[in-house]
Amino acid sequence: MPRIRIFVSYDGEHDADLRDRLRAQSQRSTSGFELVACSQRGAMTKAWSNSSRSRICEADEVVVICGEHTHASATVAEELRIAHEEEKPYLLLWGRRDRMCKKPAGARTTDAMYSWTHDILETQLSATLKSAQPVHVPESCKRRQV
Repeated sequence: MPRIRIFVSYDGEHDADLRDRLRAQSQRSTSGFELVACSQRGAMTKAWSNSSRSRICEADEVVVICGEHTHASATVAEELRIAHEEEKPYLLLWGRRDRMCKKPAGARTTDAMYSWTHDILETQLSATLKSAQPVHVPESCKRRQV
């Protein structure tokens, strides 16, 4: 089975260590995902937005690492907005076990934030991607137009 290609959105000012941790996890041979791109620092210009959109579109799914200051990160909020526009599946990951992590601006109230363990992450990546796929209905099960 091919590995799930993810874009990682995180607060670059406070959570670069969490990005590194996720990158290390993705490089293990048993990992079912690969990190293909992540948040980029810099001024949020039109060029930045276009580059972020392109990188998000290349991924199968977006993982938002949530930390203590994620709710105040304009970068994470913009990346999540782009993911919504592009209809990319995403999941929120609780980045720090010992601290109160917060959802980014733009997250839905119904969005769950998942604990970060190897098993939970792998399971949620697969489930999130699967639930985003359109449901195939066989022709024999469809109503016939009269």
